Amino acid sequence: METESAGIRFVWDYGTTDERLRGLYERGKAAQWNAATDIDWEAGVGVPDRVEALGARSALGWSESSPVPKERWGAFQWEFHSWMTSQFLHGEQGALLATSRLVTMAPDMDTKMFAAGQVTDEARHVEAYARYCDLLGNSYTVNPSLKQMLDTVVSENRWDIVFLGMQIIVEGLALAAFRLEHTRSFDPVIAQLTRLVARDEARHVAFGLLTLQEIYGELTSRERADREEFIKESALLMSRRFRLGEVWARLDVDVEAGTNFALQDPKMIDFRRLMFTKIVTSLAKVGLLTPGVRAHLEDLELLRVLPPKVRHS
Repeated sequence: METESAGIRFVWDYGTTDERLRGLYERGKAAQWNAATDIDWEAGVGVPDRVEALGARSALGWSESSPVPKERWGAFQWEFHSWMTSQFLHGEQGALLATSRLVTMAPDMDTKMFAAGQVTDEARHVEAYARYCDLLGNSYTVNPSLKQMLDTVVSENRWDIVFLGMQIIVEGLALAAFRLEHTRSFDPVIAQLTRLVARDEARHVAFGLLTLQEIYGELTSRERADREEFIKESALLMSRRFRLGEVWARLDVDVEAGTNFALQDPKMIDFRRLMFTKIVTSLAKVGLLTPGVRAHLEDLELLRVLPPKVRHS
């Protein structure tokens, strides 16, 4: 039983309705960590003269077509690291605001309780990334495409679209980025931070999948078409983030030349595809990797093409 007023849903049934969601809620309580005490902030923050160690492991290696000379590629790596970390911070604030809305909008108590726990997670992520950006001493404002995406999600009145936008798309992209940052990082502080955050984000994505799988099998054709259009627009916005206009400007590189490089360089394309892998998998699981969505992702060069399996005789 529930009542709704001004977009806020009261649920008067306090019993468990989904053991899987309640299990995620319990795991979330047990996995809490403290950004102030569980990260060794004195372990050493990456500085520009240490980026060469990153370069050999980075997904974004230098190529002849780069608008940045090879001798300045270390500077690019430093700015890209600072830009990525800044966007993590801004995205976490968006997740904080969106998830707080889910607490009021969700249709059952198990979902409200997990969302409330996620609000605490997101606040901790904002705290941690803000502190790290202060240590870097090199930050960026929110990317315009990310800001547009976050504005759309936090102002949406359909609770499942908030789930789809934040838990599947924004959090899915973040999870891939966090894991990549952890494996390649030259800085033990950000490696430790992203390992802890990724553990939280994995629960958040699982939360979105469990919730949406329950309802997306019953969508009408019109409802499905609306959500397909939302996914297409979201994919376009999120892929635009990686044109890196702010980074090229910071490096005094012609922004148009930098953007063309980001769009056309094979390593840049592979990087974007890697970032979208979790999103694509999640869309398939909730039944929204439709032919139209798949074609759109292919047009944006966001689908990874896996090599065929080798048959052994």
